[in-house]
Amino acid sequence: MNKLLIKNAKCIISVDDEDRLFYDADMLIENGAIKEIGQSLDAENADVYDAAGCFVYPGLINTHHHLYQTFTRNLPEVQRMELFPWLVYLYEIWKGLTPDTVYYSSLTGLSEILRYGCTTCMDHHYVFPRGMEADLIGEQFRAADELGMRFHATRGSMSRGKSDGGLPPDSLVQDVDAILKDSERVVREYHDTSRFSFHQVSLAPCSPFSVTTDLLKESAVLARSLGVRLHTHLCETIDEENFCREMVGMRPLAYMESCGWIGPDVWYAHGIHFNDEELKILADTGTGVAHCPVSNMKLSSGVCRIPEMLKLGINVGLAVDGSASNDCSNLMAEIRAAYLLHRLSSSEKAPTGYDILKMATRGSAAVLGRDDIGYLAPGMAADFFLIDTRSMDLVGACEDPGSLFGTVGYCRPAKAVFAGGKQLTEDGRILAVDEEKLREEACAEFRKLMDRR
Repeated sequence: MNKLLIKNAKCIISVDDEDRLFYDADMLIENGAIKEIGQSLDAENADVYDAAGCFVYPGLINTHHHLYQTFTRNLPEVQRMELFPWLVYLYEIWKGLTPDTVYYSSLTGLSEILRYGCTTCMDHHYVFPRGMEADLIGEQFRAADELGMRFHATRGSMSRGKSDGGLPPDSLVQDVDAILKDSERVVREYHDTSRFSFHQVSLAPCSPFSVTTDLLKESAVLARSLGVRLHTHLCETIDEENFCREMVGMRPLAYMESCGWIGPDVWYAHGIHFNDEELKILADTGTGVAHCPVSNMKLSSGVCRIPEMLKLGINVGLAVDGSASNDCSNLMAEIRAAYLLHRLSSSEKAPTGYDILKMATRGSAAVLGRDDIGYLAPGMAADFFLIDTRSMDLVGACEDPGSLFGTVGYCRPAKAVFAGGKQLTEDGRILAVDEEKLREEACAEFRKLMDRR
């Protein structure tokens, strides 16, 4: 039996049903799951990790990303653009994606988000250049497996190009039948429904302005026949709302509801511009939202109504969104951004720093349909990270461990990150890869993409 004992933690922030904090505590792990949390634990033949001086948190869970965008970050041409012109410019670069681009951008983005405490990452990959026959989703799973992370892939898609009134160039859209056929292949090849699964798949037509109605409807039918979830962008901008009104004569949520896209197996990215009635529909149907505060601020999209969503009991998870609209993959930093954004816009009605931590753990797990990750308790997956509080930048900052990432912020990688009881990082260093070699190879692949513009 594989055993690991985390000893002497200054505090274990469980985020469990009772929001318990375990001070001066240990955590026993057996075969990738938590066996016990308490004081003075002991176990024969267990590996021991000394967590003296450390806070231990559940692994963070990212609910929306575009890892391929890691190679189009910090481009000066798009820094002052909002979503639609930003996309139109970047589509011309993304037309040059190759399997190597997807693999190395995924490794790069996942390495970054992992070192900052994220143990489960969802990605929305929807760019499949015309004529591309390679298994791009498989390249993403290969990258995640090398690092040891849990990975939720989505088989994204675009079927409405410029010639049909959509936003993307025609060279980046696919035939509906081809999309559905490959979507079924990806689910059957990679989706694992077992408890503590490291591989899951959802279906994710990109957005109302880049997909056709028949793709939305048929994807919903296919997803439910295969037992997987549905995901898309929705209510991100007023431009999107205007597009839906002009194209189909409905607001975005009404349009998605008419296509069968509502319910506890659906979650939307962004969800900024829902009205009161629509928030009630989300709550009543169990439909989830991935909150992307930094991306929303950078693209001037608006402020999501998170205080109202939480009050109504809507499932809300946290997300970094695509690297090119953030421009980083750091869910710790996203917690602080979310906390400050909503304090500014909602004052005393804003969620606390601990509320945002719960959003990035339990909330995110619920959005992804997982009940085996998201908090630390016996029987749960041993996904967690540690930060060392014995540093000058945390002097006087440790009275409220649950709120620390929101109120104080934490600017360094985690002391260590574990997934399934296996250590993946130490002092910000990824243990499974040669980082210098990976950096050189990723830089070379980035340059190739830029040269294909």
